[in-house]
Amino acid sequence: MNGNTSDRATLPGFLKKIEETYGRAKRVWVMDRGIPSEAILKGMREPERQTFYLVGTPKGRINQHEKKWLDLPWHKVRDSVDVKLYEHEGELYVLAKSEGRQAKEIAIRRKRLVRLLRKLRAMRKSLPKRDQLLLRIGAAKKEAGRAFGFVMLRLPKKDEEVTRTTFHFEVDKAKLKGAEQRDGHYLLRSNLTGEDPAVLWTRYVQLTQIEAVFRSLKSELGIRPIYHQLEHRADAHVLIAFLAYCLQVTLKSRLVLHAPGLTPAAVLEKLSTIQMVEVWIPMVDGRWLVMPRHTQPEKDVQAVLEQLGIHLASQPPPRIKAISTVLPTPPPQPSLW
Repeated sequence: MNGNTSDRATLPGFLKKIEETYGRAKRVWVMDRGIPSEAILKGMREPERQTFYLVGTPKGRINQHEKKWLDLPWHKVRDSVDVKLYEHEGELYVLAKSEGRQAKEIAIRRKRLVRLLRKLRAMRKSLPKRDQLLLRIGAAKKEAGRAFGFVMLRLPKKDEEVTRTTFHFEVDKAKLKGAEQRDGHYLLRSNLTGEDPAVLWTRYVQLTQIEAVFRSLKSELGIRPIYHQLEHRADAHVLIAFLAYCLQVTLKSRLVLHAPGLTPAAVLEKLSTIQMVEVWIPMVDGRWLVMPRHTQPEKDVQAVLEQLGIHLASQPPPRIKAISTVLPTPPPQPSLW
């Protein structure tokens, strides 16, 4: 696809292509809230299309029917997930509350807020010039993200001097408390009005798993940047990254069974300490005795190997190199200067 293309512009083409290729069926399209527009959802609800969807919805829609939400009971679908159901204009709205997600969102916001307040206190202590102050606040705002909206700032005006009176701040505690009460809440909407809410929640959670896949491919497995110019080489690059992800999933499955407290990234980091080295020993006749050796794992690494049932191969046999063998260039010695 072309670059700089909105997700909303690509969705109708995908819907049409899937239907033309595989025919119409009872498919459920699971989407983030920023992908479909109201016009697209209206078209998907048409009876002749029979296209079903499950999409996240901005939390602001909760306020539109707040009184009805308050009167509805909570239904538990999982140990830490409760839902409320509400039908409106042919759609089923599912208000989900996750305790684990709520704690995570609160912790992330507080961490950013504490970092922001620390920087603002440092600015108020040093009292830089007004232009420098605005630049530093702009940088702090970019780093803090949405957490910046919970701080009320009083900045010096154009002709005012930067003092502790003209520049001060405080946390909007009421706004922060309201945001924390809404944390961990998801509002889902679907035209599957008769579906089990637990099934809808499970389907929507799959989006987070897919996002984790792309995050792993982009960061840990380095699928990009792709420097290849030929298409078949780019395809090979993507294939190798995909195979690497398959191995990562295999490792993750073994960890669930044998070491549930560890992640694949943590295991790979520990295993990276096991390295292969070559020891070159000069012989009397001028030849070299080359001994390939892998380093012995530390105690914690050995414990991980035993837990996963992985056994290191035996040390490779030594080799003898003739006099004509050119040794690798030794690394430069550090200079005292």
